[in-house]
Amino acid sequence: MESASYWAQKVVSLRSRGRGCHLITDEILQQVGSELSRVKVGLCHLFITHTSCSLTLNENYDPDVRKDMEDSLNRLVPENASYRHTMEGRDDMPAHVKSSLMGASHTIPITNGNLVLGTWQGIYLCEHRNGSRSRQVVITINGTTN
Repeated sequence: MESASYWAQKVVSLRSRGRGCHLITDEILQQVGSELSRVKVGLCHLFITHTSCSLTLNENYDPDVRKDMEDSLNRLVPENASYRHTMEGRDDMPAHVKSSLMGASHTIPITNGNLVLGTWQGIYLCEHRNGSRSRQVVITINGTTN
């Protein structure tokens, strides 16, 4: 049987979350599971369309890792530093710096309809602003089908 090329793209709205590092793997899978299931071998690209949050892959089991990540980011990029850009609040410029350090996208392999993540890996949304916000992720899936 000859395989066919498959492309899908979806804009996914994540539920609102406050500041911190949040495991979103299940939320992503719930929204693109049918598209993933069609792919035998491929790639899933995730891109967050905001400049004050980020995506990363990390420990998916112990919630203390997410708390330690947030604490570490706050030590690296403190809110009380002397920033020029302050018109959107004290937390905004540090959020932009953290977003640039962590990144806005990831590409994850797909095999037989599943994301190929390590045993202890999960997808994080790192929300760097105070307050609760809904965020959007553009998910592009491509690969071969059978």
